[in-house]
Amino acid sequence: MPEKILIVEDEKSIAEILQYNLEEDGFHVIVANDGADALRLAFSKLPDLILLDLMLPRIDGYSVCRRIRDKMDVPIIMLTAREAEVDKVLGLELGADDYVTKPFSMRELLARIRAALRRVKMQDKTSVVLICGDISLEPARMECKKKGREIELTYLEFNLLLFLLNNEGYVFSRDKLLEEVWGYDYLGDARTVDVTIRRLREKIEDDPGNPIYLCTRRGAGYYLRRPS
Repeated sequence: MPEKILIVEDEKSIAEILQYNLEEDGFHVIVANDGADALRLAFSKLPDLILLDLMLPRIDGYSVCRRIRDKMDVPIIMLTAREAEVDKVLGLELGADDYVTKPFSMRELLARIRAALRRVKMQDKTSVVLICGDISLEPARMECKKKGREIELTYLEFNLLLFLLNNEGYVFSRDKLLEEVWGYDYLGDARTVDVTIRRLREKIEDDPGNPIYLCTRRGAGYYLRRPS
């Protein structure tokens, strides 16, 4: 069964080009031309991945991203014409998993789509529950709990935490984490790791400014520490 991709793009010519190329690559494609339609289709059609333009009529892309992320763990790749770093970081902090700046090549976009879908498929399906202090992870259910209370994580946040937990105590550079968690052909920049780590700390740490789980080794990278 072909994987389903929701394209959210208000420029008809761009949407048609994307739809044609994705269908040629074997995907089933749904198109929304504004933010309100995007939310309706996302929640009714349950796509496997969403390509989300940020500059949309009715409801802007940032709001669409936030509302979808509140309810779904579907991978979201932002399509943006903006070059400002703050725009990209804001999108990532709202829950997007990747971004592509217009104009982009279809080859690059397809590589990012395949990498995002592959990360979902690679999710460990064993029934093991992993414990670290007050944190528990159950990969089969993609469930994270702290002191028995469920914590909502995106699939990338979950995979990053799972990888660090499986390699407890080892320090990984941002580039290495991009390679291991995001995928070998991930074409984004290392700031994506910083944003995801920050989001994770806000969800699992009692004091995100003084983390006891997700720690930084200055000049080297990040590692997970088991509290004593």
